[in-house]
Amino acid sequence: MWYLNPIKPINQTARNGAQDRQNQLTKPTGALGQMEAVVIELAGMQGKVCPTAKQLYICTFAGDHGIANAGVSAYPQAVTRQMLYNFATGGACISVMARHYNAISQVIDCGSLGGAYHVDGVEQFHIAPQTQNFLLQPAMTAEQCEDVLNIGKYSVETAAAKGADIYIAGEMGIGNTTASSALAALLLRDSAESVTGLGTGIDDKTFAYKTQVIAQAIDKYQHLDDPLEILRSVAGFEMVAMVGAYLRAAQLGLPVIVGGFISAVCALCAVRINPSARDFMLFSHKSAEYGNQRVLDALNATPLLDLGLRLGEGTGATTAFGIIQLACAVHEQMATFGEAGVSDQNS
Repeated sequence: MWYLNPIKPINQTARNGAQDRQNQLTKPTGALGQMEAVVIELAGMQGKVCPTAKQLYICTFAGDHGIANAGVSAYPQAVTRQMLYNFATGGACISVMARHYNAISQVIDCGSLGGAYHVDGVEQFHIAPQTQNFLLQPAMTAEQCEDVLNIGKYSVETAAAKGADIYIAGEMGIGNTTASSALAALLLRDSAESVTGLGTGIDDKTFAYKTQVIAQAIDKYQHLDDPLEILRSVAGFEMVAMVGAYLRAAQLGLPVIVGGFISAVCALCAVRINPSARDFMLFSHKSAEYGNQRVLDALNATPLLDLGLRLGEGTGATTAFGIIQLACAVHEQMATFGEAGVSDQNS
């Protein structure tokens, strides 16, 4: 169980050095708000007083959900495969963002419905065509869960080998907000109403039904205490891969930017499995998806942005990457009081 191995410790010397540098820059202390905080956090993660955000690595994990057969989404499951093609050919939002930042992109199909196919740019780890309907049985077997955790591990190790200094995990899977809400409710010991949102834009009738489905999942699995067992009971393959990615990234000391609701729920699960994984997580934005704030609170996370985003795919995290990149540039290139010959408040 590699994911229980120790997490790389934060470099407190570098973190303190970054804080000292911020205090010497030609501005009032704290004037750049979260831009200061995030660069100090990143310094501790990377072990450098002046951290870097040069090579971004984005992996979009995809998978189909058995719970989608229960009618909880506005879109058919065929969209998962269609979007995989869109990711690979550069037409998706995350594809445009990746090009803008010269990111290294990876697309992984963890298990989607349909016959054999080949699309350049899509790696296939076909665990199963879809997860099971979690109202009837656990979404996946223990063996399948281990296999998908290893997919996330593989992605992060690939990113590290290619020189990435920041990693983002995105997701695609029809029905995954239902799975994420169920996972959040079980991890937080919360109600279905507290964590269920509109997902892809369902109508009021479907929303009421979706909430009922999640409440049934809570009743079925509320006896579980092990976060890994909760994960395999209700999550999608792409979600489990994200959990594996977050855990392996922390072990390797590779900072991750955690995106919206689904990403945050997966991050919470990773932290419940191996608590020190929290040390290598930056948080991009407050998602418009209902329940996101409860998950962020459980992670003691303050996101950088609030733009009403709820697309997924890693788009929110990639949007925040630009802020982090800019924060690193300012931190490194801005003059100190001494260099600029400017009197600071203590002079």
